[in-house]
Amino acid sequence: MADKGLKGGTLGLVAVIVIGVASTAPGYSLAASIGLVTGEAGVKAPFIMLAAFVPMACIAASFYYLNKADPDCGTNFTWGVRAFGPKAGWIAGWGCIVADLVIMPNLAGVSGQYLVLLFNETAANNIYLTTFIGILFIIAMTWICWKGIELSARSQVLLLGTELVVLAVFAVIAIAKSFGNGTSHTALVDGVTKTYHSVKPSLSWISPSGLSSSAVIAGLVVAVFIYWGWDTCVSVNEEAKDSSKTPGRAAVLSTVILLAIYLITSFGAVSLLGPDFVTDNAGDAFYQLGKVALPTTMVKLLLIAVLTSAAASCQTTILPATRTMLSMGSHGGAPKKLAHIDPKRLTPDYSSYLFGGVSIAWYLLLVTVSHNTSTDAYSASIAAVGMAIAVYYGLSGVSCIVYFRRHLFSSAKNFLLIGVLPGFGGIVLIYVFCKTVWDSRHAAYGYGTLFGVGTVLVIGTLLLALGIPLMLVCSRKYPTFFGFRPDPPDLVKDPSGEDTLAAPLGTYRREIN
Repeated sequence: MADKGLKGGTLGLVAVIVIGVASTAPGYSLAASIGLVTGEAGVKAPFIMLAAFVPMACIAASFYYLNKADPDCGTNFTWGVRAFGPKAGWIAGWGCIVADLVIMPNLAGVSGQYLVLLFNETAANNIYLTTFIGILFIIAMTWICWKGIELSARSQVLLLGTELVVLAVFAVIAIAKSFGNGTSHTALVDGVTKTYHSVKPSLSWISPSGLSSSAVIAGLVVAVFIYWGWDTCVSVNEEAKDSSKTPGRAAVLSTVILLAIYLITSFGAVSLLGPDFVTDNAGDAFYQLGKVALPTTMVKLLLIAVLTSAAASCQTTILPATRTMLSMGSHGGAPKKLAHIDPKRLTPDYSSYLFGGVSIAWYLLLVTVSHNTSTDAYSASIAAVGMAIAVYYGLSGVSCIVYFRRHLFSSAKNFLLIGVLPGFGGIVLIYVFCKTVWDSRHAAYGYGTLFGVGTVLVIGTLLLALGIPLMLVCSRKYPTFFGFRPDPPDLVKDPSGEDTLAAPLGTYRREIN
């Protein structure tokens, strides 16, 4: 790991875990997905959350061991280079940047919408107002990331703490109301008056019995979105204490904490008025549930929880993107300017400004297309983000197996933790990518079409495919980096040992003609 000028030894284990959990935006992720999950699984939604956890935990294992070998802030970029070579590593890094860019407009948009919703429910539908506030959020979060990693960590503690307390209070009250005589609620849905009743929670809800295989598969697809983001805690590895161990531990612990949050909250959401109410109000399920479960004042707090969740994730989404860009520039695979560090704040300044500016431009483009045409490009970008996530998470899982292949069979522990688990996670995510490509090719997938093809497919594949010509241009402009060879397997150290650090990236080179 080459010294890139970041402020090392700044973040402890707790701070890194907070960044990992906050990046996933549990409040926002649940608000966006819980209705979809109940629509597929009914009261078995908690099981789907449990099943969704499995592939993410498997990929977290690959991040843990790869980080022990090379605690580089480029994460999957540098690991891809070590396992497969510079071209595959470059594309893996590009996948991370694309995923972060694609989701930024929605995070900023939700932040703007929920801030307005706190004060005026009608004004929350004003696209000009919410977009303007969303842009201000991107600017503010970019400034915090540039200002310093300590400020980023402190702000995350405040934002995440608020979010988790409110979610916990909601879940406890919702579950409590389902006991005894329970509760009921009547509402008008699509012109039909429906009455909903609470359902007493049961441990059978975390069992797959009676659940169709299609519902389980749908849960794994949702997993890509609701659990995505914990890897940010590994992206700040060069700024963490004990960089080869702390970020990897934080990655694993973050996924476990997320599982606990999702389980208790899904139990509360389903038990309050039953799964049909959640499904019928999928667009704003938490808000509608909150109006039934909580006093008016606390409903505002629930809105604040989703707001702080989206805002926190908006900030932490900037961190991995800019540090991937920093690593690519530092190792000579992209313009050197991307690796420039603010000498006072010890943060990547040019990369932060660039990513913030491109995020705003992308946000405005999506809103303009969605507002002026029949194509919902804004919502389609949310669905498309899973494609980029699957690429760079999946490559990380496969990279772990390929990189440590010499040590796979040296012990049962190695076979399980650096072979079976990363392999399973990688296969599931590759399946998710292929399924999304297949399903989204037609307009029936939703969100309209662009150029006669499903909008999700166009956005997802177009941005990923853009990385290929960019990589080819860089390969001609930066031949030294593209002359790197993968690490020879006989020189890769056993990840279960104490001395696991690899030689500096680029130690092994091929002759360039």
